[in-house]
Amino acid sequence: MHESRRSFLKRVGCVALGAGCAGPLFGAAGKAVEEGLGCGASGGKQWGLVIDIPKCRREEVRRACTAACHRAHNVPEIRDANGQISSKEEIKWIWSEKFEDAFPDEAHPYTAAALKDQPVLVLCNHCTHPPCVKVCPTAATWKRPQDGIVMMDMHRCIGCRYCIAACPYGARSFNWRDPRPYLHAAIRPEYPTRTKGVVEKCNFCEERLRDGLEPACVEEARKASGGDPPLTFGDLSDPDSAISRLLSEKPTICRRLSLGTGPNVFYIV
Repeated sequence: MHESRRSFLKRVGCVALGAGCAGPLFGAAGKAVEEGLGCGASGGKQWGLVIDIPKCRREEVRRACTAACHRAHNVPEIRDANGQISSKEEIKWIWSEKFEDAFPDEAHPYTAAALKDQPVLVLCNHCTHPPCVKVCPTAATWKRPQDGIVMMDMHRCIGCRYCIAACPYGARSFNWRDPRPYLHAAIRPEYPTRTKGVVEKCNFCEERLRDGLEPACVEEARKASGGDPPLTFGDLSDPDSAISRLLSEKPTICRRLSLGTGPNVFYIV
């Protein structure tokens, strides 16, 4: 390791403290934006995603996103003795959380109950300043300089789970056992299966991007909604891209903006 145990614990402690003490959007978050630590890219090409919460209100749209992602990446479905999905061993790349849990900085005592309980799709935010990258001792997780995707190399992962501790979005899963026996669909050869003891997460479907395709969740969400896209993916550094135009037209929020990670997943409320 290139840093002492003391310095690592101090770094993770700061992240944890920030996660527990995030302030209002126009307080600490405003300061973060002024310092250049808010949403968006830090320069160069940057892939990003916009999720339209009202358009994702229908359960079948959210289910289509999750199913498409997990099918494309050989994500297992591990169940406990009662046949329920194991909360401890669940592997998830994109899933739903209540609005008030996904956006604790935005919810307040007067937030409409319907919005507080609204399920919201969440995933890795592919941060501009990813804390998970800083704490990984083997460079198993890194940010691609050409497009800003935060990647995982499962072959280099030693299972220390430092990245899980550092991520304020809960976007990483750990394989407590060999996941392959729990793949209920045919294994997709386009993406490698994993082994016991490694971390995994969303990769913005980088293997599909190479072939000129959009992420699986984006494609399936559009089909499930009848063509009106609930998710919009694109290059944030291109002012003429569909995602840039959408962000300039619609008010959006990010998750835990005040932490200064610079999330590149945006939400239309």
